[in-house]
Amino acid sequence: MRVSSTRITSIGCVLLLTACFSVRSAAQTSSKSSAAGGDPAEIFARGQEALKQNHLEQAERDFREVLQVDPKAGPAYANLGVVYMRRRQWGKALRELEKAKELMPGVAGIRLNIGLVYYRQNEFLKAIPPLESVVRDSPGAVQPRELLGQCYFFTERWADAVTMLEPLWAQESDKLPYLYVLSNAAYRAGRKEVDERAAAQLLKIGNNSPEYHLFAGKYHLNREEYDMAIGEFEEAAKGNPKLPFVHFNLGLAYLKKQDYARAREEFQKDIAIEPDEPLNYDELGEVYWQMQDDANAEKSYREALRREPGLVSSHLGLARIYQRQQKYAEALAQADQAIKFDPERTEAHYMRGQALLRLGRKEEAKKELAAAAGNPKKENAVPSPELTRETQ
Repeated sequence: MRVSSTRITSIGCVLLLTACFSVRSAAQTSSKSSAAGGDPAEIFARGQEALKQNHLEQAERDFREVLQVDPKAGPAYANLGVVYMRRRQWGKALRELEKAKELMPGVAGIRLNIGLVYYRQNEFLKAIPPLESVVRDSPGAVQPRELLGQCYFFTERWADAVTMLEPLWAQESDKLPYLYVLSNAAYRAGRKEVDERAAAQLLKIGNNSPEYHLFAGKYHLNREEYDMAIGEFEEAAKGNPKLPFVHFNLGLAYLKKQDYARAREEFQKDIAIEPDEPLNYDELGEVYWQMQDDANAEKSYREALRREPGLVSSHLGLARIYQRQQKYAEALAQADQAIKFDPERTEAHYMRGQALLRLGRKEEAKKELAAAAGNPKKENAVPSPELTRETQ
């Protein structure tokens, strides 16, 4: 599926997805003294204070110093994970958090942050198990429940998304992103009453703001009502031309209408506002592909992958280009990467099968094509970086 992934402070709709969960107190670290005479508990407390002040280099040094004395200090690993999360060093964050989880398996906050690391990378399938475990432990907690509901939404488990999100109505129904996700999940799950209630609330609290028009446009975009979506996005852009992701969504709408020149223009506008957003380059690659401009398509997909190496749609975009250029080994390599990140992606198996067939590896090709045929293509969820990206 083509999907993208915090606080959306730029549009005033705060999803409680903070990455600063603090596990256990400094008093729970080792009380041993270091060779230099420092007290690990004091060093840990100093690291916590540095983390609180967002002094990440100091926090990293302090937590590493604690671990030199006590290699089994789980809280130090956990907070190192938070340091790396704030730096968007997801691989490092995951390694530290997994060490913390091994040492402190009962601490739900560590599993929450593991889920959040996957969520930030758009690896929603991998985010689901740790988030489900947190919700089982704390069924009334808003943050993990909303994160899990969004993961279900992005993996097209519409009914599960509604089940997870609807109980949050009392706490979250004053937030546009929540209402947008709930409404669209309910629409696709056939839950008409929930859809209509969420849509009516979206209109009620939107107050004609640019943010409201952004989510109203997404509402129509999900229903393939492209002209209505464009009208809403243009209203949002009129109210705030620099609103993050409004031009991205206009690009999506024009791409769906096969107006490739306008789509390219809108994605380029959003790149000027959000230069590090990988989905802008990914969708721009799609535009160039449709325009049969392979050189710029490849460049765009490479730019997307430089920012997000696990972006499946960009790997598949490159595979399509190499297939068209009869570079079948390169196409196979990109299909392999796509399957690595999304093993159930039908298109990835199909493209891998085609590449194998062209390379003369017929038996392997048959297996891949059979896998693709046995896994019917799902409808694609509309990419929603305005929900999943943390605005800096």
